[in-house]
Amino acid sequence: MTSQTAQISASTPASAPKPVRSDFVQRYSTLGVLILMFLGFSLFVDRFLTPFNLSNILQQIAILTIVGSGLTFGFAAKEIDLSVGYTVGLAGILVPLLLTMGYPLALALLAGLLAGIIVGLINGVLITKVGIPSLIATLAMGSILFGVNFLMTGGRAIYGGLPGTYLALGQGRLFGIPNLAFFMVCAVAIAWFVMERTVFGRYVYAVGGNQKAAELSGVRITFYRMAALVLVSVFAVIAGALLASRLGSGQPNVGERYLLDGLATVFIGMTMFRPGTATVLGTFCGALFIGVINNGLNLIGMDTYIQNIVKGIIILTAVAIVSRTTKLNLL
Repeated sequence: MTSQTAQISASTPASAPKPVRSDFVQRYSTLGVLILMFLGFSLFVDRFLTPFNLSNILQQIAILTIVGSGLTFGFAAKEIDLSVGYTVGLAGILVPLLLTMGYPLALALLAGLLAGIIVGLINGVLITKVGIPSLIATLAMGSILFGVNFLMTGGRAIYGGLPGTYLALGQGRLFGIPNLAFFMVCAVAIAWFVMERTVFGRYVYAVGGNQKAAELSGVRITFYRMAALVLVSVFAVIAGALLASRLGSGQPNVGERYLLDGLATVFIGMTMFRPGTATVLGTFCGALFIGVINNGLNLIGMDTYIQNIVKGIIILTAVAIVSRTTKLNLL
């Protein structure tokens, strides 16, 4: 018996360092891939490491990061919103439409924000009260919003008649830095603070981690699930209003691509820092990951369809690195 105990004691120190190394790889391997990609494009693509191009990358990922930051709330609560792209489009049509009708900018933006809250509440009621799974409820909501977006304008884009103060939100610069970059930083900072430094954020994570245990601990799981879904939509309409400002027009289908790319930012983010858990900083790195890929491949002159193939392979590889050792509890 004594010899067995001695053998166990002797073997424990030898195996202890392995989890530490494994944990480090899980947390930072995707971030390492991002750094290597950035260095590779910097060394082999002449125009990549210029101030103008770096500023362009920030502008390109700003809207995506805001959408992804909102989705992080949903993923943290183990709710996935497939209507988010169409919610972006809703604000991208509603705000410009009201502005061309002569309404003040503040009122148009407030209407867009209210629309996002309503969409989030409807999703929340369908999921938490009616009991429809989030994938199905938000997929149906996306279809409804797709129709509403086209119905508001008769399928036509809105061009012209937008005030300069609104266009400056998405097209202006401060100290040479795009205004969108400042909005992005504010969105990330607010989302990070709420998720990491408030009771609300801790409860959202608790609900997403184990609903039954959270309920037994006195957490109002219905409230926090609904609140997370509302925040997804609020961030989406903010992104949509800024996107229309950047484009200088309102287009009914402009937000569609932000569904898949937005989900990808969160998926990639879940492979770093706290593998298997959606975090705001991870999502930001995920958006930067996608932005660097898109920008670098564009500068190389790679065809769009090949870019999609390369981007898909890189995303799958990044997720596979961690999923072999850590279960990614997405839902």
